[in-house]
Amino acid sequence: MADLQSVEAALAALLEGVRPLPAQRLSCQQAAGRVLAEAVPAHLDVPPFDNSAMDGYALHHGDAGGWLEVSQRIAAGAAGEPLTRGTCARIFTGGAIPPGADCVVMQERCDIEGAGVHIPAEIPAGDNIRRRGRDVSAGDELLPTGELLEAAALGHLAGQGITEVAVRRRPRVVLLSTGDEIVDPGQPLGPGQIYNSNRPMLKRLLERFGADEVRVASIPDDAEGTRRALAAAAREANVVITTGGVSVGEEDHVKAAVEALGQLDLWRLAIRPGKPLALGRLPAGDHEARFVGLPGNPVSCFVGAWLFLRPLMGALLGAQSMTTLPRLSARAGFDTTTGPRQHYMRVALEFTHEGILAKAFRDQNSGVLSSCIGADALAVIPPESRIEVGDSIDCLWLSGG
Repeated sequence: MADLQSVEAALAALLEGVRPLPAQRLSCQQAAGRVLAEAVPAHLDVPPFDNSAMDGYALHHGDAGGWLEVSQRIAAGAAGEPLTRGTCARIFTGGAIPPGADCVVMQERCDIEGAGVHIPAEIPAGDNIRRRGRDVSAGDELLPTGELLEAAALGHLAGQGITEVAVRRRPRVVLLSTGDEIVDPGQPLGPGQIYNSNRPMLKRLLERFGADEVRVASIPDDAEGTRRALAAAAREANVVITTGGVSVGEEDHVKAAVEALGQLDLWRLAIRPGKPLALGRLPAGDHEARFVGLPGNPVSCFVGAWLFLRPLMGALLGAQSMTTLPRLSARAGFDTTTGPRQHYMRVALEFTHEGILAKAFRDQNSGVLSSCIGADALAVIPPESRIEVGDSIDCLWLSGG
């Protein structure tokens, strides 16, 4: 086992020299889920003016503690007149604070009689006022480079009136399946054949990781066909991914093909599941495609995608937040022992008053894909470890990633 490589060494080799892809400008409506290629400065204060945090009455705090005449009415979207001392303004949530007022009293605390309102005493200045620039000040950085444009970030852009942003181009990916025994769903199964569960699983994960799928295809179990397929894929993609064919069997041709076309960095890793995992580079004229050869076993494929494909997509997108998975400390809800390889166990997380409890799926075999369906995280169990119920363990949070 001395020749097995660590996940950290493999990931470093995969990401070495990776640079973010070029930028493109998109409308904010098209940019949802994309990654900013340039920082966006704020050119407006948010809020743009002092405004009321609730429905009530605006006044000068020195006039609190008695009856005040209501001298004006200010709805959201309207500008009030300067407030005369000794009076108050009926104001609604979002309404602009008029000059001369410095606090707002919620309507539930006031008594109304005719044109007058009784204001309780000792109302502090600034009470219930959302100050201009409280969220964002003009000139500040609104969103940094590498920000993933999800709901709140898109709202932030809209609050500045911004309609277009520069985002990273999506990584172009070709996904190749190896093995004559693999058949697409919808086709009849022959003797010794199985349906391709890895392809739809990886397509969805790659979509989640921000990739742009160029093509999916199957390659036959022969050396020349494998080389041709990999060379063609490298010409049209930033990343070439294969499933299966990275072991040392007589019909496993991917490893030899990558070595013939380019460079193979690592292919035997000290992890479980997923020891036969190939990482390399495929030169293709004016660019170099990164190569990731995932194992054929579906669980190994699933785990390898999270450990390697997600960070690679993050590096190509310039999204630092994607280069690592969120790490949580949890209590083990299971017993296990490991050998010389680091084990990534599929676990469901329970958030309890005593902390986070990690409950392992009962069958952790690399062919049991059902162990991934309810998995919130991968429990990272170091080599040569014995874990008992209640022990502290580290988990890579998939639901938060």
